[in-house]
Amino acid sequence: MSSLTNSHLIFVLFSFLLILKTSSFGNHSSIDGFLPFAPKHVVITNRINTGVTLILHCRSKDKDFGIRAVAFLQSFDFKFHVNFLKTTRYTCTFNWPGHRATFAIFRVDRDDSPRSKIGVCRECIWVIYEPGPCRLKRDGGPGGSLTCFEWDS
Repeated sequence: MSSLTNSHLIFVLFSFLLILKTSSFGNHSSIDGFLPFAPKHVVITNRINTGVTLILHCRSKDKDFGIRAVAFLQSFDFKFHVNFLKTTRYTCTFNWPGHRATFAIFRVDRDDSPRSKIGVCRECIWVIYEPGPCRLKRDGGPGGSLTCFEWDS
């Protein structure tokens, strides 16, 4: 009997979380960091100050977006859902004349955790500069500010 009760409780809890996630009230990004399968949209804009084309290659352990050429001031984007175990990670390599850099463009601990200093993003907007990538903090309010990072390598 207790296993039936536990199964019922799990079903009710899962149903509640599903309803909460798909409802249209409030700021969704405030709950994204708590639930698996949170939808994400990564946008990467080339702002390399020499105005060159940026060659990038983004992938996770499950998905490879191939090599892309992104002209100055143009963007490349992709969408995905955070996996159930919340281990989703996308890493990109960036190449432009005389430079090669790598950066984890999406990490759950940084981009989908309410405890992160930069906060949860549903729309993860990245601007690529020579010194490093910067994420626009736009979710949860008008305007936005840039938080810049160093290249991973």
